[in-house]
Amino acid sequence: MSKRENISTSVIKRLPRYYRFLNGLNRDGVVRISSRELSIRMGLTASQIRQDLNCFGGFGQQGYGYNVEQLFKEIGHILGLQNLHKTILIGAGNMGRALASHIDFEHHGFHVVGVFDKKESMAGQMVHGMPVRLMSGLEDFCRNNHPEIAILCTPDEAAEQLVPVLLKLGVMGYWNFTHYDIVAKHPDTAVQNVHLEDNLMRLSYQVSALKNNDMKRANI
Repeated sequence: MSKRENISTSVIKRLPRYYRFLNGLNRDGVVRISSRELSIRMGLTASQIRQDLNCFGGFGQQGYGYNVEQLFKEIGHILGLQNLHKTILIGAGNMGRALASHIDFEHHGFHVVGVFDKKESMAGQMVHGMPVRLMSGLEDFCRNNHPEIAILCTPDEAAEQLVPVLLKLGVMGYWNFTHYDIVAKHPDTAVQNVHLEDNLMRLSYQVSALKNNDMKRANI
């Protein structure tokens, strides 16, 4: 097992945040930064930053800190953003079109090569600069174009039927906007779930907790 296979999920989850902050610093013309300065900006400890980055090699120099541009590029490389994974979008409804219109997929390592929908009325409409294809042509398209990743913006029951088919066609990664639990049925997949309602409920909890704390203080 390689060293990178032992890296914790929490470290991996922080990598995009490092990338985002370093991108901003690079745009602002900052040449170098210490772990302490970066910790202040990011709300982490300097020790945590050093530990995280040491998982991937020694990027800093004693007494100098980190070269911002170099570290930005290194983290982008670790995240695989240079690979431009072939990606298909399944479901060209409101959610799918919003994603296609507002996310710079290529900047984040993804090359959308096909958009699909089951509705015949959607066929030929332009989404992300390409015509929407009918689901009936999905398997032939995958055999010819070899996508690695699928963005799922479908009903849950459609996702449950689609994933086994896509896996057989070589699609190994999923940006999942459905509530279908892909990993439970297919553990050897790469999945990022996006449940917007869950985020809202967590926000509701946080705001409720803040209000309750204020009420407690008011009753002291």
